[in-house]
Amino acid sequence: MSIGLTEKHLQTAREFVDKIHANGGLAPLDLKGFWEDQALAVGNLWDKACPQLPLGIRMGIECVFDELNVTEDWHRLYHDEEYRLELARRYNEKSEKIVGRKLLNETRQDPEMRWPPVKELNDIFESTEVWHNESYWLRPAAGNEDELKALLDRVEKRLEKLREFMLPPNWKESRDRIVRKGGKAPLYRSQRGPITFAMSIYGVENVIYLINDNPDLAARFRDLILRAMLARAEILDNEAGFDRSSAPRGFYWCDDNCAMLNADMYEFFGYPILKAVFDRYSPGPNDARGQHSDSDMAHILPMLAGLNLTSVNFGPNLTISEIRKYLPNAVIHGQLAPFTFSRNEEVNMAAELLRDFDMAREKQGVVFATAGSINNGSRLSGMRLLMAAIQQYCRYN
Repeated sequence: MSIGLTEKHLQTAREFVDKIHANGGLAPLDLKGFWEDQALAVGNLWDKACPQLPLGIRMGIECVFDELNVTEDWHRLYHDEEYRLELARRYNEKSEKIVGRKLLNETRQDPEMRWPPVKELNDIFESTEVWHNESYWLRPAAGNEDELKALLDRVEKRLEKLREFMLPPNWKESRDRIVRKGGKAPLYRSQRGPITFAMSIYGVENVIYLINDNPDLAARFRDLILRAMLARAEILDNEAGFDRSSAPRGFYWCDDNCAMLNADMYEFFGYPILKAVFDRYSPGPNDARGQHSDSDMAHILPMLAGLNLTSVNFGPNLTISEIRKYLPNAVIHGQLAPFTFSRNEEVNMAAELLRDFDMAREKQGVVFATAGSINNGSRLSGMRLLMAAIQQYCRYN
């Protein structure tokens, strides 16, 4: 049984799902009414004007294969634009009928509006992306302390001329052309989190041993990640025409591996990076400060409380009540287990929705979504089921 579910949740969910199947399989739903209330809910997350629990599930291109009964070809999906757009069009034909919205982007990108590649943080740390197991992964750039020291030496020198390293030779010409046509220069406001990034560069066990056995070198590694991030962000701000006072605010982290460190290690290595970046880019009480970590990281929740996060998406083994205890002002996106959704476990899907609504009632500020990624296997019929359950059971007024 999923965490926090009661027999009452399950019984209500069973009765709801049984009625759906007795009536032909698609959940009965006032589509127009749902989307009207959804718009009000999203705009009034914390207010009495919020009519219902808002839905944060919007599916994604990763869901096309099972929905359309197409053989999986992930490399082609991510690299063949015509193939991707054709699947998106077919998917949207179904989604309009089932949930009342086109959910996937069907727009072909104008080659003249395509930004030339800018070096990322992993490039600064000499880690390359490789295609493996249907996705891109970062390769480690160092395997022992001597290699790490040498890498950090090279990174420090690279930071001295970082703009020349980051920007391609045709940057200015491309920037000016795209901006003239109405495009906006890319900014740097999200990043693979510091623990996940460090472990990609140096290895999971290596980082853990490094913090424990050689804290001075670990601190140097940590501080250099921070220096490189702030320097990269400022360069892109300047290229977009912003100075420190005018640069857009907000920052978002994706740090699944934060769970790999105990609280003391996280406080030493991860927390200072988040705090410094937020101090620079989200200093105001209403500035966006977000984190995604679909892992069992309850042990660092008390520490994250000190960052006053405004938006979170945490793993399914945390409950809304547990998260809310430490993050009273954060919009919580969750806590539907991703595999409950992708395996189309209809009773558990509805039960987890009821559980989360019960926990959200008092304070609100919850958007019902998967506690992690939406995976292939997640169905439009399942999304409609959740929409119907919200309409029937999850009304604030």
